Amino acid sequence: MEQIQSKAFFVSSDNEWEELGNGISRQIIGYDNQLMAVKVKFEKGAVGSPHEHFHSQVTYVVEGSFKMRIGDETKIINKGDAFYCEPHVEHEALCLEDGMLIDTFGPARMDFLDGSKPAYLVGK
Repeated sequence: MEQIQSKAFFVSSDNEWEELGNGISRQIIGYDNQLMAVKVKFEKGAVGSPHEHFHSQVTYVVEGSFKMRIGDETKIINKGDAFYCEPHVEHEALCLEDGMLIDTFGPARMDFLDGSKPAYLVGK
């Protein structure tokens, strides 16, 4: 596999947000083959539809409130909270108030780099 990596420093104002539609946008903030971090903005009412992927995921809530389902468990998570989702476990989110998440994935989400529509928006 070809080695990939982002620039060493990420300056938010130098990078545009990628509009994904349905009240969701993102900025990829750093990556290499093994790890990726992404800022994701949600407008109130935006939905990350049920999906799963082979990546491990840890997400930190920077702002807002979300109703999050991972497998059979659902919780309300707020600013300062986080979640871990193991590979191949279905998960979904409903944004209860405007918010921002920091998603981290291992390995990197190559589908995010090639411009593919995220699985949580497919069919919308």
